[in-house]
Amino acid sequence: MHRLVVFAVPVFALLMACEFIYGWLRKRNTYRFDDTVASLSQGLLSQAVAACTQLFQIGLYAWVYPALALWTRPDFWGSAIGWTLAILLFDFCDYWLHRAGHESAVFWAAHSVHHQSRRFNLSTALRQESLVALLGWAFYLPMAVVGVPPEQFGLAGLVVLLYQFWIHTEHIGKLGWFDRVFSSPSNHRVHHAVNDEYIDHNYGGMLVIWDRLFGTFAEEAAPCVYGTRERLEGSDPLHAVFGPYAPLWRDARRTRHWRDKLRVWFMPPGWRPADVALRDPKPAFSLAAARADTPPAHPQQGIAGALQFLLWTAVALRFLWCADDLRFGVDAALLALCGAGLWTTGALLDARLRARSAWGLQLLCLGIAVALLWPH
Repeated sequence: MHRLVVFAVPVFALLMACEFIYGWLRKRNTYRFDDTVASLSQGLLSQAVAACTQLFQIGLYAWVYPALALWTRPDFWGSAIGWTLAILLFDFCDYWLHRAGHESAVFWAAHSVHHQSRRFNLSTALRQESLVALLGWAFYLPMAVVGVPPEQFGLAGLVVLLYQFWIHTEHIGKLGWFDRVFSSPSNHRVHHAVNDEYIDHNYGGMLVIWDRLFGTFAEEAAPCVYGTRERLEGSDPLHAVFGPYAPLWRDARRTRHWRDKLRVWFMPPGWRPADVALRDPKPAFSLAAARADTPPAHPQQGIAGALQFLLWTAVALRFLWCADDLRFGVDAALLALCGAGLWTTGALLDARLRARSAWGLQLLCLGIAVALLWPH
């Protein structure tokens, strides 16, 4: 499975280049360098995490499958109808996991990584979460109950994930009847927007029918403003992954009520214990403030950051190619090195590290990573 991702990367890069050139020619560029590097860093990091968490990616599904499966019919699941049904079932289960990712604070903390970019382009599609699989694997167990084989479960998930790549763009408008049935760029722009009328809508991965059935559909009308209501500042990929848990832990620790210490993790995002909110109120959300942008990285930092990111892309792709053949300890070490290297690139782009210090750290991490991968 990891090797399929390696083959897909050049295709993703080509399509992003085409989108950038099209936007530049139309004088409507939707890319910004540091934001794109941050999104792609999250994509690499999520794949490195997946290589080390196969137990949660598909292992637990395969483990419980023999005990749960009520209808094991390989001839049926191997047919065109079986494959279609497996993909539809995955998309249906994914709808509910995705909905939980917006309606429960601990799930939102994991999922919000995908929404943190204030741009909406094909690179945003690759800004994948690293920790959702650790929480969300149980949402797919109904597929095991009806007998979808583990290998088919994995491939159905890959189909649903790859489908969603193309719907992350501002350059495709409304598509008529297609928008009423399928997830489309117009529908998905709504999903990523922080406008009041768009919050918590259009969860469907492939089909927007689920949203129409369960009352979570909204049509695109007003211009979309992207990002998260609690903005991520900077390009640090580790802060992007772990930062959203900090306010939950802080509120759980500070509230005097034991019931609220638990509720803060499972109530909707933004909910806070009354005693904590009274002592430490947060400012109301402002759409105008959400539109505001931060200064771009300095050109010298950008050049160094681009080179460092490309080096780590090469290492990460080599890691994914070899991951299944490596011992878990080596996989974990390479994950830690990738995290450290991508953090260093983000710190350089944010001007929190000087170029000389960043290169020193990068050469150390890259040297160890190459040594671990060299025998393979």
